[in-house]
Order: sequence, then C-alpha cells, then structure tokens
Amino acid sequence: MFDIQNYWSFVIAILVFQAVPGAGTIAIVNAAARGGVRAGSASVLGTVLGDCLFMVAGVAGLAAVMRENPRVFEGLQWLGAAYLCWMGVQLLRTRFTGAVATAEQAMSPASYFRQALTVSLTNPKVILFFVAFFPLFLQPDAPLSTLLIMMAHVTVLSLAYQFALVVIGNAAARKLESLPSARKIATRMAGVALIGFGVKLAINNR
Repeated sequence: MFDIQNYWSFVIAILVFQAVPGAGTIAIVNAAARGGVRAGSASVLGTVLGDCLFMVAGVAGLAAVMRENPRVFEGLQWLGAAYLCWMGVQLLRTRFTGAVATAEQAMSPASYFRQALTVSLTNPKVILFFVAFFPLFLQPDAPLSTLLIMMAHVTVLSLAYQFALVVIGNAAARKLESLPSARKIATRMAGVALIGFGVKLAINNR
C-alpha cells in the first residue's frame, strides 16, 4: 500500500515507538496535567514539529554528516542531557501553595510549546532512528513521494497518540485538584524521570 513494503508492520512499528515512554511523553503529560488541554496540545505540537524537522533532516542527509562529524553529534547529546536535567531540577524546585504549583502559574501554552520543541530537538538519536527505520519499508526503486507518505504517516499517528495523552493527563489532573500532595508527588516524579533520561543520555554519550 502506498508503495510501502509490509504496510501494516510499518504502522504497528510507529505505534510501538510512540508507546515507549520518553522525555517527550513526560513533557506532554506534565504539560496537560499542570496546564490543561491547551498547554498539553501546545506541547504536542512542539514535539511533533521537532520530529518533523528531524525527519526532513534525516532525509536530507544530515544523519550522514553527523556520522562523519562525531563531535557535532556528541555536542548535541550533551546539550540534550543538560536540558533534560535542568527541566527536571526546575520541577523538583517547584513550590506549591494549596493545589496549584506557583512555578507553573505564569507558564503559557507558548512556553510549553517551546519547552517540548527543545526537548525534541536536543535528542539527535531521533535522526538516526528515522534513517535506520524508513529503509526497512522502502522498495529500492521507490519514488520520493513514498518517503513523503511515510513521513505523513508518522506525523498523523504521532498527533493522534499524543493528543490522547493530553486527554488522559488532563483528566488525571482534574481528579487530583483536591489532592495537593498527590499533585506534588506527580510533579516530583516527573522531575526525577526527566533527570533520569538526561543522565541516561549522558552515560550513553561517554
């Protein structure tokens, strides 16, 4: 279908990739839980835009350039690790008054968008994933349109899955509105998880 080999395997592989928890997933759920549907949606758009840019970059051959210049790749890894740890520390330092986190009151959907976009763009392994993933389902003589269709599949399925995360995250937040301690615990757990992803990326970079 669409000149994509093993079409349904391709679709399932995308869904599995999306289902694996990552820094982007945490950023989306945290934004939805703390800022509502608008903040969560903004975070989704930031994450998907970052993935789209990486897909285009991968197709354009940026991944090959980065393999030839390992210092560039290493620098992006360290930048990503540092930013994730910084985000995690900010969540751990958040102060609570009642049921609302004071550090989050001033954050706009645009701030969540920029935050998610930065998280996505500082994960250079996404480029290598797409470069290694797409050829598995391409025929040798496939036209450029096939690759564009594959990119569209990734984008649409990512949007569907991540908007579902927004709905779930916001619903959970509503149930926790009267439980400040639960909101505090959830925020602290998100902070620890982000630091964990940052440390993991740093370790893999050694």
